Amino acid sequence: MSSESIAAGGAAGGSADGPAGGSGGSGGSGGSEGAGGRTAVLARANPVSKLGGVLLLTIALVLTVDWVSASIALICELAVLPLAGVSLRTLLVRGWPLLAAAVVGGYGTALLAPDSGAVVFEWWVISFSEGSLSAGVAIMLRGLAIALPGIIILASTDPTDLADALAQKLRLPHRFVLGALAAMRLVGLLLDEWQVLTMARRARGVSGGGGYAARVRTSLAQSLALLVQAIRKATRLAMTMEARGFGGAERTWARQSRYSGIDAWVLCVSFAVTAAAVGSAVAAGTWNPVF
Repeated sequence: MSSESIAAGGAAGGSADGPAGGSGGSGGSGGSEGAGGRTAVLARANPVSKLGGVLLLTIALVLTVDWVSASIALICELAVLPLAGVSLRTLLVRGWPLLAAAVVGGYGTALLAPDSGAVVFEWWVISFSEGSLSAGVAIMLRGLAIALPGIIILASTDPTDLADALAQKLRLPHRFVLGALAAMRLVGLLLDEWQVLTMARRARGVSGGGGYAARVRTSLAQSLALLVQAIRKATRLAMTMEARGFGGAERTWARQSRYSGIDAWVLCVSFAVTAAAVGSAVAAGTWNPVF
């Protein structure tokens, strides 16, 4: 076998389940931006360089809790979105859970943080001060600034390219890499299966109408059915991959993962954004190390 990176997609599609064949090629792009992300500028960069740049920025943001560094990093990340083939509208449509989680985290921090400075709002046992609100905003912006680079990587990286880079450049175990690649390829299939289960239950008259409790019970039953199908497909896929020699000691790769000039630009821009975020926080006097 010349390349498990090519064959992994085939194994994901060539398992005993017929529909998986269509998912082998589409599953990787189903969770990202599809063709737009694959033709973006950042799509030509090596996944390892993108991971390195994100890791550098993430470490800097994790080390401090202040709104200045998080704001600078977030602004720069939003400016990079077009290079990943992601529009602001698409980000809001698909990334609203991250925004909601950041808002909830910021609200919780502002509510539980110790009061400092002037009291802005107070009612019964609830009070917000300037200090607690500042901490809440910092946590919210920090969460968004840490999560957004992950969306950029997912939108501009093909799963097969990521597997090639992890195995060839970082020398990760090929069994782990190929298993993760096959799982990513099947994500789109599971989404399709959920829709099929929903339509099938609706056709049988058990769509869950009649109230919130009924819909919750229906969703739980449907989740159990999806779990059973996922286990079956995973078992068949594992057997198929094992039969095709994916568990062997020596592996070959059809496509070589290489670095290019754009990778140097990715790392330089990541370093510049990190330096700008940290430098701005230090200059503004808001740098607040967590240690």
